[in-house]
Amino acid sequence: MIDIDDKIVSLEIFKKHFVCDLNACKGACCVDGDSGAPLLESEKQELESIFPAVEKYMRPEGIEAIQNHGKYVIDQYGELTTPLVNQAECAYVYFETDGTAKCAIEKAYKNGDVSFYKPISCHLYPIRITAYKNFDALNYHKWHVCEPACRCGSELQVPIYKFVKPALVRKYGADWYEKLEIAAEFLEKEQ
Repeated sequence: MIDIDDKIVSLEIFKKHFVCDLNACKGACCVDGDSGAPLLESEKQELESIFPAVEKYMRPEGIEAIQNHGKYVIDQYGELTTPLVNQAECAYVYFETDGTAKCAIEKAYKNGDVSFYKPISCHLYPIRITAYKNFDALNYHKWHVCEPACRCGSELQVPIYKFVKPALVRKYGADWYEKLEIAAEFLEKEQ
């Protein structure tokens, strides 16, 4: 583990490789699992305010799930998450014609309809953050649906921390990310 400004970073984030391969996985991370995307308390208001702009990109099933359960829910583990459609895909998912699951929030952002990109947990994936009283722990979340991303990342030689750079900068700032890069260089020289 590496400590950078009260952020404890797992060594796997430096050593493992990862690049999403949507052609292979079809966005399975938005469909599989037993809960929706983890949300920060601060993201509840974002989802409330952007919903009218995001709704037009959503499927009727997703809209119905939100009408029935709300724009966010507390899951069976007591965690704040996005709601699911029939205990399967995230309510904010839509499907491309080839069956690839994509995020309606991200689509609204890319089309200039909203200023919120998507939940930070989605943007940071495969990094999961556990917030403790005095520090955040950043860990690699290994999941079978992301095996194509691990293969693609290995082929391209892209470590996790580089793949998720925009999300890490969004979460902790450019200065913090520069310190992370210095730590990565140090670790590489040690090997």
